[in-house]
Amino acid sequence: MTGKPIDKTVFSLAVATALLMSVPLILFSESLGPGIVALYDWTALNLGIIYQWAAIGAMVVAAYLAFGPYGRIKLGAKEDVPDFSTLSWVAMLFSAGVGGGLLYWAGIEWTYYYETPPFGVEPRSTEAIRWATSYGLFHWGVSAWCIYGLPSVALAYAFYNKGVPYLRFSAAILGDKCTISPWGKLIDLIFMIGLIGGAGTSLALTVPVISAGVAELAGVTRSTIMDLIVIAVCVGLFGVSVYLGLEKGIKRLADMNLWLALLFLAFILIVGPTGFILVMGTESLGHMVSNMFTMITYTDPIEKSGFVQDWTIFYWAWWIAFAPFVGIFVTRISKGRTIRQVLLGMSVFGSLGVWAFYIIFGNYALHLELTGALPVVDMVHDDAASAIASVIAHLPFGKVALAIFVAVTTVFVATTYDSASYTLASAATQALHAGEDPARWHRLFWAGILGLLPVGLMFIGGLKVVQSAVLLAGLPIAISGVFMVRSLLRWLKEDAAETSA
Repeated sequence: MTGKPIDKTVFSLAVATALLMSVPLILFSESLGPGIVALYDWTALNLGIIYQWAAIGAMVVAAYLAFGPYGRIKLGAKEDVPDFSTLSWVAMLFSAGVGGGLLYWAGIEWTYYYETPPFGVEPRSTEAIRWATSYGLFHWGVSAWCIYGLPSVALAYAFYNKGVPYLRFSAAILGDKCTISPWGKLIDLIFMIGLIGGAGTSLALTVPVISAGVAELAGVTRSTIMDLIVIAVCVGLFGVSVYLGLEKGIKRLADMNLWLALLFLAFILIVGPTGFILVMGTESLGHMVSNMFTMITYTDPIEKSGFVQDWTIFYWAWWIAFAPFVGIFVTRISKGRTIRQVLLGMSVFGSLGVWAFYIIFGNYALHLELTGALPVVDMVHDDAASAIASVIAHLPFGKVALAIFVAVTTVFVATTYDSASYTLASAATQALHAGEDPARWHRLFWAGILGLLPVGLMFIGGLKVVQSAVLLAGLPIAISGVFMVRSLLRWLKEDAAETSA
């Protein structure tokens, strides 16, 4: 069935909010920019501890659910088997969870930490390199996937085990009362705003990278018009994929992109400085693991360098804003898997995939900087997107590598945003039972809406402005997450008691 009726209240409020978020940014970009930066600074400084404790709490609860008494519970009936192979399942959840943002940050994130390292370390020192190559692995690793995993399990349990016929965030908190309660509509509206903010942030970062790659390949100068064309192409691509649905669209794109991404990484590893990449990657992983407790509790109350506020809190807010979306999407593809399989599969495979990008792509770029082959740090200062394109073009057969990179990034964007469009349509649909999809026109509509906010963010420009959208969007979702975990644990306890009775 594809003609499911929409929830007019949630739909109307979400569309209105998306327009209010996007249109002023486009029309009044110069005057709004400084105010948005100031709002980010105030929120990160005064409320940042909420995001940090949310990340810590997510890891603790995820570990309890995976290894505790509820880990073997199947999401669905006892006879249910997974709809997708493990490889396709991993490819889809990975594409939905990281998107094109991974391709932006994996190669250059270390440059920011190299120049402004944490813990009072001297900039551009050997110690700064250790932290610079470790922090990306930390920010994109286990913590992120635990934040994603909790709503995935909570929503899947509500949908498959409790029989709640609503594929929306509020169902994980209120159960089947989510559509009749004003709180349920508010929670879904908050979730949809968070998803639009998180998706807009990722697209605003990724589009310039695709545009810069196309400009490098074509031998032309990147321009605003080119950026807008790239957005139109991406929106069109994930619109087509969303229209085709999970099996024909999203699954095929995710499977194809997994192999393209592996080909891209293998190419860099083989033709690049293989020894340096492997040795530096091994040290970075060890450094991250041995310092993980310090990194996750680092608040910098004495030196007040701003590192935590600018980076760790931003990333936790980004994952939190995206978490309900990833949860809804993972729910749709995870029937027949156990709680332990979902949480460990996301944490292990998700982290390994991200670390492969950071270790191979990031350390290749670092090698260029340290050997003087390319002034990567200075290039990132001037134009981060163009710097990424130049780093790839510096490889042997650079044009071929850059073409693959542009394709991988474009498909990552498409798989993330067709998943997001599917999820927004699900959240604004009155009821969905297992195996049912939102209306096609509904999914296509949200594919278009998702293209508005990144246009506004790109008009303003500046990394801090882009970060602000996701920081503000993640706060109410972090608070809602407490009630989500409470509902999940209550349901698990009640059902366990009934089973043993």
